[in-house]
Amino acid sequence: MAHEDIPQPEMNFSTEGNQVGKVLMPRIGYTILAIIMAIFCTASLVLNISVIMVTIKYRQLRHPINYSLVNLAIADLGVTLLGSLLTVETNAVGYFNLGRVGCVIEGFAVAFFGIAALCTIAVIAVDRVFVVCKPMGTLTFTPRQALAGIAVSWIWSLIWNTPPLFGWGSYQLEGVQTSCAPDWYSTDPVNMSYIISFFSFCFAIPFLTILVSYGYLLWTLRQVAKLGVAEGGTTSKAEVQVSRMVLVMVMAFLICWLPYAAFAMMVVANPGMYIDPVIATVPMYLTKTSTVYNPIIYIFMNKQFQECIIPFLCCGRNPWAIDKSLPETTNTSSSNSRKGQVSPA
Repeated sequence: MAHEDIPQPEMNFSTEGNQVGKVLMPRIGYTILAIIMAIFCTASLVLNISVIMVTIKYRQLRHPINYSLVNLAIADLGVTLLGSLLTVETNAVGYFNLGRVGCVIEGFAVAFFGIAALCTIAVIAVDRVFVVCKPMGTLTFTPRQALAGIAVSWIWSLIWNTPPLFGWGSYQLEGVQTSCAPDWYSTDPVNMSYIISFFSFCFAIPFLTILVSYGYLLWTLRQVAKLGVAEGGTTSKAEVQVSRMVLVMVMAFLICWLPYAAFAMMVVANPGMYIDPVIATVPMYLTKTSTVYNPIIYIFMNKQFQECIIPFLCCGRNPWAIDKSLPETTNTSSSNSRKGQVSPA
């Protein structure tokens, strides 16, 4: 029974490109997908809940620059609870068994929380430009500004994910028919206009914001490094660290989101083209794995969160502590001094 093929049951919300009753993937394939998603769900729950809990526990983390990191964890939790966990269940049974209402709920939830997380990543990039590069001079980054950026990410996501609920676009089964998303397949002009708008405003704009922000950040650090060398100092180490961090962030963004966006645009640009459902499923699941990559990259590369979350996860111990031999007074003073600092990471 482990290798038994499962024919897709007939559903009245199939998209144009779906062939009702056709076996899309062997039973073992669905089982593997369920196991993979269960692993990622578990990791996402542990990491993102830990981020929220340590922020509540440690006062020094409640700095405006960290608000967006916590918001990212909340958005990722939404994707995990209302999207990835449901995908584990539907893959476990081998087909989408939640009905039309379940499809709309899952499709909307994943898109809503996913785009909110994507916009939050763009907000984080802008936040770091303001904190590190100070384009507005000595203007202080305030809680109001941080909360405004968070509000924009949620409102922007809500604006572009509610139209399918009212007829402009729709949420339909995708890939191997065990999850739902905006309908990329329909050739209806109204639906295609929504997909193009969705791609432009929910992927292209955040992506360009990230590129411009981190490009400006790296350029500023380069200028500071040149000035430091001219004055006999050196900032090359800090520049290399931040450059590496920025490269990881942009690469992770591209790996998680670019395949999905490219797939959607290919389908829209060539409505008659056929893409194997198994191949089409890969980019869809890559976006869901971002709920694990996000806390690792954006939070574990933040020294403030590192010093709090690692002991939290390791029962009070930090096996990666830099120097455990420092006197207690030195540790205390350095800890106090860090409370007022915000690293660009």
